[in-house]
Amino acid sequence: MRQYFVTGTDTDVGKTVVSQLLLRHFNQQGLKTIGFKPIAAGCERKNGKLTNHDALVLKNNSSMTLSYDEVNPYAFEPPIAPHIAAASAGHAITFSGLTTGLMHLRQKQPDVLLVEGAGGWYLPISDSQYLCDWVAEQRLEVILVVGIKLGCLNHALLTANSIKNQGLKLAGWVANIVIPDTLNITQNIATLENAIAAPLLATVPYSRDHIDQLSVSFSQI
Repeated sequence: MRQYFVTGTDTDVGKTVVSQLLLRHFNQQGLKTIGFKPIAAGCERKNGKLTNHDALVLKNNSSMTLSYDEVNPYAFEPPIAPHIAAASAGHAITFSGLTTGLMHLRQKQPDVLLVEGAGGWYLPISDSQYLCDWVAEQRLEVILVVGIKLGCLNHALLTANSIKNQGLKLAGWVANIVIPDTLNITQNIATLENAIAAPLLATVPYSRDHIDQLSVSFSQI
């Protein structure tokens, strides 16, 4: 079983877009896939149940049939930092709760288990714990989504170094063009290729409204 944790250089850099494309990539290889979004804020309440768009994307692009609660065990309505949303709702996000959800999905024996994070790498899940420390505890390989925009070089290198310093394998990174008129896109990507000790898996063109029509080739994964 291959297990990857998809993180980003910031929030809104396209983790879900890349996760969707990765699931489609593995599905096309005939692999059994599961997408897991353990923590989601900014959920909508429908028929008394909280659901999150990003979690639904992972559910709908997994080749194995899953319930919503299996994909997204921690769901919060306000679009704010999850640990603040959890505290406001009288709940707590715990390592044990995250692990229970992950272990349940592992027991389904997918070929690929893709875990999408929330926010950036150092996401607080409480006043004293960070999601990245749970990722390190689980020894998940990491895929870094770099939102290509002004400031991405600093954010990408800080995140890549932090992943390395926690003793984790950076399986690769994806350049996602989030602001199409960013200057020197090619040069920025080349700079990161030279500086990050992990392969560039793909470059995703800007296509905010046409994700389902995107065709992206992932290398080395």
